[in-house]
Amino acid sequence: MKITFLPARLPANACLVLAVTQGPEWGAVGKLLNKKSDGHLASLAKKHQFSAKKGEVLTLLSPTGMSLDRLVLIGLGAEKDLTEQRIVEAGGTALASVPVSKLSEVYGAIDVGGKDAANASALFAQGFLLRSYRFDKYFTKTPKDKLPALKKFTVLADNAKKSQAAYARFDAVAKGVFLARNLVSEPANVIYPASYAAEVSKLKTLGVKVEVLGVKELTKLGMGSLLCVAQGSEKDARVVVMHYKGNAKAKDKRPVAFVGKGVTFDTGGISLKPAGGMEDMKYDMAGSAAVVGTITALATRKAKVNAVGVIGLVENMPSGKATRPGDVVKSMSGQTIEVINTDAEGRLVLCDLLTYTQEKLKPRFMVNLATLTGAIVMALGNEHAGLFSNNDELSQQLLKVGLSVEEKLWRFPMTEAYDRQLNSDIADMKNASNERVPGSIYGAQFLARFVDKKVPWAHLDIAGMAWTKRDLPACPKGATAYGVRLLERLVAEHYEGK
Repeated sequence: MKITFLPARLPANACLVLAVTQGPEWGAVGKLLNKKSDGHLASLAKKHQFSAKKGEVLTLLSPTGMSLDRLVLIGLGAEKDLTEQRIVEAGGTALASVPVSKLSEVYGAIDVGGKDAANASALFAQGFLLRSYRFDKYFTKTPKDKLPALKKFTVLADNAKKSQAAYARFDAVAKGVFLARNLVSEPANVIYPASYAAEVSKLKTLGVKVEVLGVKELTKLGMGSLLCVAQGSEKDARVVVMHYKGNAKAKDKRPVAFVGKGVTFDTGGISLKPAGGMEDMKYDMAGSAAVVGTITALATRKAKVNAVGVIGLVENMPSGKATRPGDVVKSMSGQTIEVINTDAEGRLVLCDLLTYTQEKLKPRFMVNLATLTGAIVMALGNEHAGLFSNNDELSQQLLKVGLSVEEKLWRFPMTEAYDRQLNSDIADMKNASNERVPGSIYGAQFLARFVDKKVPWAHLDIAGMAWTKRDLPACPKGATAYGVRLLERLVAEHYEGK
């Protein structure tokens, strides 16, 4: 979809979506509409009891005196409560409120006034774009009334040039979000370790250096933990390393590092999952997709930061070659692991990635993302991802930016008492427990054993956030790309240009 910005005016014979705050005074476009209609718009809104509450929608067809085919009013709530995310969600609500299968162009405007008006217009446009996402490549027949005709969204703004400039960053982030959503949405017969690595290699066109490590290289590195997950599958494992160097003049040359679990399909291995719902396990690579999307966003907007993305790509399958419960494997760190449950495979992948990242890439910090445990969904539902960390400063940064982009986090405790529960009778540690333990904390404590305490590190358990079974304001049902906007904002606010 093409998104453009033009000076505020009233389009003729068109559909206009106008987002407004509560109060007697609307902004430039609202005033133009009210004047054009001799005050009719204000009285009409009052008649329909439209008070501009957050998320409130009023659709008017051929409103009197306005030369519009359709006017859609979107409520933003009180101006004092206005946030960036509320504006993004209003843009998404705007897309959901117009007949996209019948219109080729829609006009939009947001009336907030003040010095942040250009930024608000850009965020409104981003929300409209994010909600427009569709994954329909495998449909062979789609009814015409279901096919989107919408090709252009024109935002009317007081300072169109400023809005267009502000939008460039948000458009880059949306590209990262869409790529991540595409990767997660693809079935496992299309996205598997080798094909996934090939897709990531396309980032070279953005100036990203991409290294693909195969079984030979991983064996030489000693990644016995990661490789044990893949050994039951006919699909060989891959590790992909993305290097983005956007700040040659950085005082601190160390890159920020994002690490992702990429289990392209998870049957549970020998510890086989129940059949019901197993089809959802194609998105067990959502953590890796968020990393790819983040690097894409940073490279697209030419962010002034040095960043690396490391993803481990495996398929967890049962076979005569598969790792068995009770097997002992050796990780890249040299530590040995008794595999109690082959369905606790994500941590076996991530532990080698964390060792590789801190030893080979020397990062400023590491943030890993993974659909790691079902226990985190039991604890937090689909509202927050779990945050586990060895560093208070990094945790606070993540919590704050998570709130600003509505990719919320909740921090969990990590202590020696929890760590002791990892001890094995025959190896350095075990990857799971048959006893009743706090599963999400257990997984995080396992990963912490592979992290140098001097390296700031955060583990995000995103199992409840990677997929939505209902439409959200800025995301249709399906893959969410949770983590892309969070990590991009983390970089922008705390690490870019430093």
